[in-house]
Amino acid sequence: MDKKTKSIALCGKGGVGKTSVAALMVKNLAKRKDLKILAIDADPSVGLCTALGIQVKKTVDNIRNDLIRSIKKREKTDKDATLNMLDYELFDALTEINNVGFLAIGRPESEGCFCKVNSLLKDIIQDLAKSFDVVLIDGEAGVEQINRRVMKTIDHLIMISDTSAKGINVVNTIKHLAQDNKAVDYKSMGMILNRVRDENDVQSIRKNVLVDVLGWLHEDELIRDFDFHGKSFFDFPDDAGACKIVNQIIRNLQI
Repeated sequence: MDKKTKSIALCGKGGVGKTSVAALMVKNLAKRKDLKILAIDADPSVGLCTALGIQVKKTVDNIRNDLIRSIKKREKTDKDATLNMLDYELFDALTEINNVGFLAIGRPESEGCFCKVNSLLKDIIQDLAKSFDVVLIDGEAGVEQINRRVMKTIDHLIMISDTSAKGINVVNTIKHLAQDNKAVDYKSMGMILNRVRDENDVQSIRKNVLVDVLGWLHEDELIRDFDFHGKSFFDFPDDAGACKIVNQIIRNLQI
């Protein structure tokens, strides 16, 4: 990846507020007009695009499955033509609003590995990322999919969890997968705690979690309201506590 491009990948147990935190990060980054941001929705539920009010025209897996169908029919076998087609289709799937680009990975439907297709698409995504200053990936619970389908190397791998034992266990599991099994290459790792009641929760969890706590968000009725009513997090108030905390976490990451 180009040196000037910084990447952040968020993952964690479902239901802990990962996508809301990702949306707040995109909202805060987008305020900095000196940055070009690429937001990649790598969760099959396409939650990040929904949280930001983005209408998805086409996903990367739509492109992937179209190509696989063509391969099965023995169409488009010329490599250069295939690369040009994939490049065009990926740019067509990219939605850009001001200084933010959005790309949804989607859910694979075709059976079989088709590793060459996955590799081609991942390479094109990485080339696309070089045109942006910051890439933020809202991933699934695990990290293997980020490596296999999106990017090989991440600057900041961030796990999101609420205060539940299940959420913390997932964080510790992801940490082991990322570190011991080399599920993804990363430069730094940390976590953000969500739905915290008070600092006692944070101090207790620090004793049981295997990664640094980068910051925490309190249980927030405003976030709940935005989620419940499907409001775009681009409209989340700048002076709200959660927005300020997320902004500080981003700055602490030196982005």
